[in-house]
Amino acid sequence: MGHPVSLSTPLGRISGWRADPPFEPRGAIILIQEIFGVTSHIRRQVDRFAAHGFICVAPAFFDHIDYRIELPYNDEGVARGRALVEELGFDKVLGDVRSVVAELAGEANVGVVGYCWGGTVAYLCNTRLGLPAVSYYGGRTMPFVRERLKAPMEFHFGQYDPIISPEDVAATKDAHPEATFYVYEAGHGFNCDERGDYHPESANIAMDHTVTFMTRVLRTFVASSAGMALP
Repeated sequence: MGHPVSLSTPLGRISGWRADPPFEPRGAIILIQEIFGVTSHIRRQVDRFAAHGFICVAPAFFDHIDYRIELPYNDEGVARGRALVEELGFDKVLGDVRSVVAELAGEANVGVVGYCWGGTVAYLCNTRLGLPAVSYYGGRTMPFVRERLKAPMEFHFGQYDPIISPEDVAATKDAHPEATFYVYEAGHGFNCDERGDYHPESANIAMDHTVTFMTRVLRTFVASSAGMALP
């Protein structure tokens, strides 16, 4: 269903993976990768969102560093991925997202879904770009947790996540009482079927919640009307 695409960004073109629904779209979702790149798992997620009725695009942010990086879900991949996201930084990624929103805005209202590192990026897309967002176990969110939400927001956490403590979840809830929260009897990365912590029941429930949230929000939410400065 999905296919490679070339995306314009402020620092040049990058690749990505896009899938389109078989019927009139409910909206558009920019899917933000984990630290491992636009892997086969991320591409399958893009296809799943398209099957649920959304235009979905996963930008390959690591193309700014090296073309089409896909890392294994092991200790070596984690170490390399962490180094890559540190080199990349958040500002460059947010600039990329802004450009992709500008490309998609003529087709449908746009929201963001992200996983792990991408979960934090999704959160920052809300607080800094004013985009509706869903964050799955965003492990780097705490330094920014007091930033004000500018659009509807949904969070998904695993109860047994060794990276995000119950105290961090509680602090996020305290900072954003207007957001929607779900905590599952699962660990970190429970949505990814290529990781040891994959928990299919939690992943399926989380997908249902995400689809419901995005369907409701993107009926009426237009990014430019929320104060996002489109390029």
